[in-house]
Amino acid sequence: HLPTTVSEAVQISAELRAEGRETDWVAGGTDLLPNYKWHLNAKSDVISLARIEEMTTVSMTEIGAMARLSEIAEGGKTHPLIAEAAKKVASSLIRNSATLGGNICLDTRCFWFNQGEDWRASIDWCLKCDCGTGADCRVIPNQNELCVATYQADLAPNLMVLDATIHLAGPDGERSLPISEFFKLDGITRNVLREGEMVVKVTLPDDVGKWRGEYQKLRLRESWDFPEAGVAAAWRLGSDGSLAELKIATTALESIPRLHEQEVAPVIAAGWRGEESITALAKAIQLTVKPVNNTAFPPNYRKKMTRVMCERSLGQLRKI
Repeated sequence: HLPTTVSEAVQISAELRAEGRETDWVAGGTDLLPNYKWHLNAKSDVISLARIEEMTTVSMTEIGAMARLSEIAEGGKTHPLIAEAAKKVASSLIRNSATLGGNICLDTRCFWFNQGEDWRASIDWCLKCDCGTGADCRVIPNQNELCVATYQADLAPNLMVLDATIHLAGPDGERSLPISEFFKLDGITRNVLREGEMVVKVTLPDDVGKWRGEYQKLRLRESWDFPEAGVAAAWRLGSDGSLAELKIATTALESIPRLHEQEVAPVIAAGWRGEESITALAKAIQLTVKPVNNTAFPPNYRKKMTRVMCERSLGQLRKI
């Protein structure tokens, strides 16, 4: 299915679902299609968004869901923090196909799930792809109510700290919400998208150019891999050069990317004291994140490196 407008795409999805058929949206396909090859929750119908021109915008305050990561990474068109994060996604070949919407909606990952069908059958499946068996979670045994597969995408935390809004379209019309409210703490449902609903674009505040930021990413190989942990920080300075606002978000540590408002607020309220505040904030966030043993690096190492990356991402604020 190849719609050319958002409304046509939504209509096609509604018609297919009315016939009892399951659908998926495909953007660049760099995540969805490999999962289909491994028989991971494949659907009967796929609706391509590749021909919808209205979803390809790239500007300082608006990025369409079909904008290629390679274009975002070029810099100059959108906020430098978003461009920096896009550059750190996978390889240049993949960035030429991958899209903003696809990266935001990346399926959660787990080494019990991201395997071939024969391998998964040999361990009697798992909660995220149980093939109707009612299998338990393999990370947290003896329960099949909560999937803890990890969200391992780069752009969402950076959009969070820049106060981005995500815009959705579906059979019930259009709606918008802060991107920090888009994700659900469940490795299966992952986000708040309803049946037949799609991501159309994200928008950034008009004053986003006043914000500076830094993104730190931990991965096995600098040239390729998903994040094992990631920390995004953004700040705005006042007219006197003091710290006016600060936001920090993490990724690849839980089933959702997380905006750490509760950890940042008391540190800012106490008054910014450079290195001392950075250390306190990094330790607070390290204690908050809850990685589980389902990626390449062990949870304790990922927690430790979260503190290190927090300190690195805030390095420019040491002398303020």
